[in-house]
Amino acid sequence: MITSKLTTKAQTTIPQPVRAALRLQPGDELIYQIDDQRVILTKSSRGGKTDDPFRTFSEWNSAADTRAYGNL
Repeated sequence: MITSKLTTKAQTTIPQPVRAALRLQPGDELIYQIDDQRVILTKSSRGGKTDDPFRTFSEWNSAADTRAYGNL
């Protein structure tokens, strides 16, 4: 069984085995489905990396661009 604790701010860390099983990356969206006393956690097929409009412009993804604009 995998567990995590809830903080006083109602936050929790998703345990590493769960992140690995769902292949979660920073920025991914999650879906919570409540079924009686259970919650089903699923990785959303939308959101995350596809929501970054600049990701589609590969010509703006060079090392020079990262150096010039990386700290903005």
